Amino acid sequence: MTDSEKTATLSIGDKTYDLPIHSPTVGPDVIDIRKLYGTAGVFTYDPGFTSTAACDSAITYIDGEKGVLLHRGYPIDQLAEKSHYLEVCYLLLYGDLPSAAQLEDFEDRVTRHTMIHEQMMNFFRGFRRDAHPMAVMTGVVGAMSAFYHDSTDINDPWQREVASIRLIAKMPTIAAMAYKYTIGQPFVYPRNDLDHSANFLRMCFAVPAEEYEVNPILSRAMDRIFTLHADHEQNASTSTVRLASSSGANPFACIAAGIACLWGPAHGGANQACLEMLKQIGDPENIPEYIARAKDKNDPFRLMGFGHRVYKNTDPRATVLKQSADEVLDLLGVEDNKLLQTAKELERIALEDDYFIEKKLFPNVDFYSGIILEAMGFPTAMFTPIFALSRTVGWVSQWKEMIEDPGMKIGRPRQLYTGATMRDYVDIEKR
Repeated sequence: MTDSEKTATLSIGDKTYDLPIHSPTVGPDVIDIRKLYGTAGVFTYDPGFTSTAACDSAITYIDGEKGVLLHRGYPIDQLAEKSHYLEVCYLLLYGDLPSAAQLEDFEDRVTRHTMIHEQMMNFFRGFRRDAHPMAVMTGVVGAMSAFYHDSTDINDPWQREVASIRLIAKMPTIAAMAYKYTIGQPFVYPRNDLDHSANFLRMCFAVPAEEYEVNPILSRAMDRIFTLHADHEQNASTSTVRLASSSGANPFACIAAGIACLWGPAHGGANQACLEMLKQIGDPENIPEYIARAKDKNDPFRLMGFGHRVYKNTDPRATVLKQSADEVLDLLGVEDNKLLQTAKELERIALEDDYFIEKKLFPNVDFYSGIILEAMGFPTAMFTPIFALSRTVGWVSQWKEMIEDPGMKIGRPRQLYTGATMRDYVDIEKR
């Protein structure tokens, strides 16, 4: 954020107030209202905070109208095409792309932190077998603060660094164990000779009875899913992490709060909702019926996985993930899977039908990630946990940025009070 001599003038009755305007490096100007209550005695009202900047950040920038998503200035399509997840993690955490030596050191540190404390296994056994993996992850990640006391002091830069690496490294292990627990299979330990995405796939699908070889096409697709979900500016879960961290809470508690927020179907469950919609459609021959229902304003049915709240014309993440989706479906085939056949036909119609084009209902990242994960064999209950492990680096980067900001204040939103005015207590026998 850069200082500006521009001001905005607010008139309230016969008084006026000059409010500073700050200019970002890119994006719309921001009116600074921090002193508004002190000088004018009024608050602003912005449910959902959709017109309010709660922080300044140098990590991620989104222009929804133009379909732009930048991480530290780098376009997401370039990162997804030319980079890989751990390199993007380094970029988000430290601000620049690493040298070869820096990347090797970072990958080594992450790889050697992928195991979890052996006593944490007991936490999984305390859950019911049919517990949702997100419930398990929320509990286990929150419990990490009971096991890793040497990285909970947020005022120590070294402990912040150790906590950051631990969270990025251990989240895939925790997610895979949550999955294995729900299906009654033994946990699979991570292996240091595999890359990040291949390691995760092996922990999810390997069994002790036979060797498991990770297909490079599937590993690459998973890496892209991780990369494309790494960070997305000040969304609900990221804002939750920032709000929790503003109180001085330890990093594991803050990330657990982010996971809990992401669990909400309006946030992290979009790709799961997309698959449930495809199951509802059931067969490609039923698509015209459901498209007609989607066009009917009186019908509650909605097409999930198309269009986006932020991106108004195209989702820059979807273009890259479409390529991986095509590769995965070509590898695994769709001949015996009605759901994937339905997805392919619906995609074709969406890209050609005038209604979809006019309404800008383009296939988004949730559509493609959902069909990739379905094709790989993940149940829909695992879609949001995979989102959570992907987003961990974004949460950690935002947490670190906030903690290191000398101007950090504890979050304290105000309200428009609509309750009763002051009244006297009435004894119970007189009510």
